Amino acid sequence: MFAPTKTWRRWHRKINVTEKRHALASAISASAIPALVMARGHRIETVAEIPLVIDNKSIDNLDKTSKARALLSAVNALIDVTRVVESRKIRCGKGKMRNRRHVQRRGPLVIFNEKGPLTKAFRNIPGVELASVNRLNLLQLAPGGHLGRFCIWTKDAFEKLDTIYGTYRAASSKQGYKLPRSLMTNSDINRIINSDEIQSVIRGKRRSARFAPKRNPLTHIDALVKLNPAAASARRRAAHASEVSQKNRAAALQAKRTGTKVALTADQKKSFDAAKLKKKNIRKATLKYRKSLLSK
Repeated sequence: MFAPTKTWRRWHRKINVTEKRHALASAISASAIPALVMARGHRIETVAEIPLVIDNKSIDNLDKTSKARALLSAVNALIDVTRVVESRKIRCGKGKMRNRRHVQRRGPLVIFNEKGPLTKAFRNIPGVELASVNRLNLLQLAPGGHLGRFCIWTKDAFEKLDTIYGTYRAASSKQGYKLPRSLMTNSDINRIINSDEIQSVIRGKRRSARFAPKRNPLTHIDALVKLNPAAASARRRAAHASEVSQKNRAAALQAKRTGTKVALTADQKKSFDAAKLKKKNIRKATLKYRKSLLSK
């Protein structure tokens, strides 16, 4: 649908509820893998651990932005905020004239359980976003479809994950929802195949039977000889006859140019005699046919 943008455009797509919950669970688990978090560009080299969980006592009295920055500095997460500030630049294209002039990277995501003064303390720090553990958003956990958002959890929010999504032993508070299980406990296929347990019971490597390629008898003499053993000698005779014919033609042409008579060899005499006899027989047959027509 082209411009101007229509209000009846199909903006949203329906997705199954369980599928959305699986996506959220996968995004949460990906945020606990340092390699994926660093692959998104977050600076977590000096962070003590991933996922980063902060005690509730440390955030109870957070009512100022300065205190929030001090807390981020204490857990070595302020360097990621600095990265966001340095990445801020003017947007390319016409978007800069449409109330979205600047673009910047995403910083840490602070996830809490109950709304308190920390929401006002963190909201003015560039790149930092807040989310309730009861209403997690996939667009915040995996911006742009890229897993591995740097998440800072409060202790009570982190503990509530088991209640909301359940475990492999405990049920979830979401009716009928169960965490997705991996089909393989070890997905390293190369390690499984090369293990001593597998290699000791499998059979040895088989050599594949090699079949001779099928060749065209018209272009390959070997294939033709298999079908017709006399083909090789026939070709040799044909080649010899062609060579003799070429020599005779060259000699006749040279004699015609110089005006001399060329002495014929036995082979040449034989070929000439055969040609004369053939012409004579053709004439006889033609006369006989004409006489038979006249007699009728």
